Amino acid sequence: MAGVGPLTQDWEPVVIRKKAPNSAAKRDDKTVNAARRSGADIETVRKFNAGTNKAASSGTSLNTKRLDDDTENLTHERVPTELKKAIMQARTDKKLTQSQLAQIINEKPQVIQEYESGKAIPNQQILSKLERALGAKLRGKK
Repeated sequence: MAGVGPLTQDWEPVVIRKKAPNSAAKRDDKTVNAARRSGADIETVRKFNAGTNKAASSGTSLNTKRLDDDTENLTHERVPTELKKAIMQARTDKKLTQSQLAQIINEKPQVIQEYESGKAIPNQQILSKLERALGAKLRGKK
């Protein structure tokens, strides 16, 4: 490489710095104490109702009286006693267990247990499956 001038480096130096602290780091006790020691101005602001839910529940709303006066019973309809007994009777007449009946109608055994104990919310599709599987009329007049 004769005849070529002196080799020089034309790259700029790269300076790597830490990123600036975010707002949470600025409020850290350690950072605040360091700022106090250095004599920097520190401003503290107390937020009104900070950390409480008083604003949402402090005033009575217009619906409060209406809710207090409401006496409507809001419960789900349950399986009537006659239906429970009819399902159990039809199942035992066919000599099926709850698990076998559940398998026939493609439902979980828990569904049959809930219907026979009266805890289930009546579903017309399941009742029609039970009627077909058991060969008995469970809904309407007998």
